[in-house]
Amino acid sequence: MIRKYLLTCLFFGGFLLVGMSQVPNVNAFKAALTTFQVDNDKEYLPLKELDQKKIAFVESQGYQFRDALKYLKKYTVITAVNSTDDLSAFDELIIGLPANLDMLSITKQAQIELLTESYPSTLLFFGEPAARSTVFKHAKAVIQAEDNAAGQALAAQYVFGGIGTDLSWSTGTRLGYAPPALLDMNGQLLKDSIKAIVEHGLEAKAYPGAQVLVAHKGTVVYHEAFGYHTYDSLREVAKEDIYDLASVTKVSSALAALMKWHGEGELDLDGSLADYYPDFSKSNKAALSLRQMLAHNARLKSWIPYWQATLKKQAKYPWRKGWTSDRINDYRFRRKTLSVDSSADYSIYLSKGLYQHQDYRQQMMKSIKKSPLNEGPGYVYSGLLFYLLPEIVATKAGMDYERYLKETFYQPLGANTITFNPLRFHTKDEIIPTERDTFFRMTQIHGYVHDEGAAMMGGVSANAGLFSNANDLAKLFQMYLNYGEYGGERYIAAESVQEFARCQYCEEENRRGLGFDKPLITYDAASSSVAEAASSASFGHSGYTGTFVWVDPETDLLFIFLSNRVYPTRLNRQLYELNIRPRIHKVIYDALGSK
Repeated sequence: MIRKYLLTCLFFGGFLLVGMSQVPNVNAFKAALTTFQVDNDKEYLPLKELDQKKIAFVESQGYQFRDALKYLKKYTVITAVNSTDDLSAFDELIIGLPANLDMLSITKQAQIELLTESYPSTLLFFGEPAARSTVFKHAKAVIQAEDNAAGQALAAQYVFGGIGTDLSWSTGTRLGYAPPALLDMNGQLLKDSIKAIVEHGLEAKAYPGAQVLVAHKGTVVYHEAFGYHTYDSLREVAKEDIYDLASVTKVSSALAALMKWHGEGELDLDGSLADYYPDFSKSNKAALSLRQMLAHNARLKSWIPYWQATLKKQAKYPWRKGWTSDRINDYRFRRKTLSVDSSADYSIYLSKGLYQHQDYRQQMMKSIKKSPLNEGPGYVYSGLLFYLLPEIVATKAGMDYERYLKETFYQPLGANTITFNPLRFHTKDEIIPTERDTFFRMTQIHGYVHDEGAAMMGGVSANAGLFSNANDLAKLFQMYLNYGEYGGERYIAAESVQEFARCQYCEEENRRGLGFDKPLITYDAASSSVAEAASSASFGHSGYTGTFVWVDPETDLLFIFLSNRVYPTRLNRQLYELNIRPRIHKVIYDALGSK
């Protein structure tokens, strides 16, 4: 039996049309009260199992619902279609209806009624309360909202649980989108101060463009894009643009699998590397524990320049001889390493005119296996374990590493832009470029991973290689902030997220969690990447390309900063010297409770 809810809600006036940074006066916001009605069959909403459904948004012929579609797309892949299109490829329909159903022909109404009978459907009806229509008869849910942009946006969020059934922003099961004042934050402070800090970086050429996303209590209260893809100022940064996450990959890929298995009792953090990677059973790393390695407390070397080992001795430092991209054929590579020509053996693409031998990855693993340990104990940031984790995950999962991550985490979260090698799914116009490589790949890196080691892993690693837009990355980290839960589903046991996010060796002056970075044990403004107000429970990670994500369970805050600070060169350190990220982070804390 259809269960009926008559709910009172706050509609946002015009702010949804112009972006989160332009929030109206809160009194005007509260004055926009209206009635929001939901008829929901057996609590059908919010929609679940997003990875199992192909969803179409059906627009009645002659009517467009731009804002509804815009917000629906924040949650998962939505295809806009017309009611006359072939819908056989879809599992679920969301149908937009105009305020006056009489404006639809009898034939059109019958057609929509047939669709709701044939497919699980949610009807979005924008207008004044109307008499029941046969159009509604078979729908799983009917949402009635105001006939304006605000009503469309609110209805879309309700479909996916961006707000709770009580219309509270803090009870939604997925990310919501609302002005800061509703979450007791100072929106004007966020708008003015973040803009000033980011534009300071633009003026100083710390980066050609950037994005900032802030969420509080599971609701995105600020998301703005600044600047351009490159310094030619031709393509403005869009909120949907995709970034090379660099080392944010370390906490966004294999680590999620390790946390999941730990929570299921299938992974022992104090087990040895040899237990999980038998090929290293006779190495000097065999007895190292996962806990030590994940906390960067295992005496591992920081990194290995794998690409340099491909060059013959006389060619190891070609850039010192003035070599340029038009002389790339002058490289002299060791046997079974790299080639300027592709072939069946040299099949791993690194850049135009540079291909890697299919067996060289094994040499990279041997380099890690043979690498000496540091003499003394203590914290040394190392990426070496993260080159081994893809194979560890794939072996335990019994499937391809990337497939496991997508099927287990990213796609169910609706975080579909999180991917390795994004040019398989997106155009270059959607992807922010990184460095102009002048020493290895000799080209502009764009759409392929910036990190040389990850590139030599075919772009798929746990050290670097993931790309994402800000909104999808926020879904993953909101799940972490919720201690493993999102969208009404549990992905990771709460105790496991807490264990991985805990400082493991504080007594040894190592601030790190397991994979996650943590605040400095003793705060130092000159060297901290986070605000002093960040609690000891907070955690996150930074990325070499100019990316950063941080969550704080004590204040229920999520902060994402995305930039391409390595464009055109990694030698640019203005992002750090200007303290851009901790300054923004401080503003976010200052905005709490000061509206």
